[in-house]
Amino acid sequence: MALPYMLKHRGFPGRLPGTDFQFVLRRASKSGATPLVARERYADRKPADRRADAGFMQALWEHFGDQPFERGNLDAGRLSWLFGREVVPAEDPFDNASYEAMLVIDVDHARASFPDAFERGY
Repeated sequence: MALPYMLKHRGFPGRLPGTDFQFVLRRASKSGATPLVARERYADRKPADRRADAGFMQALWEHFGDQPFERGNLDAGRLSWLFGREVVPAEDPFDNASYEAMLVIDVDHARASFPDAFERGY
């Protein structure tokens, strides 16, 4: 059985530097993409988890800016912490279980949630 098509975002960091927080997948799953779901970020999350969210948001912004992007090999778990708030569907209808789904950063929401990720003036 052939693996589903999955765009690999060249140059995108594989993980948060110095940690095991994964940002991308190496290869597509035989069973297809894991569905994106909006995960609730509670105030009592660990500081390391918060840094991973901020680092991922910064990597998304530096790589894609305000332009729509294909989900591709971006990690579903990491995306799900931002999905529905800082990262939103860029197409209608939206297939949350597709590697080819198009997403976009909601810049106003992302700047409010992760101001440090935008301080470079992009």
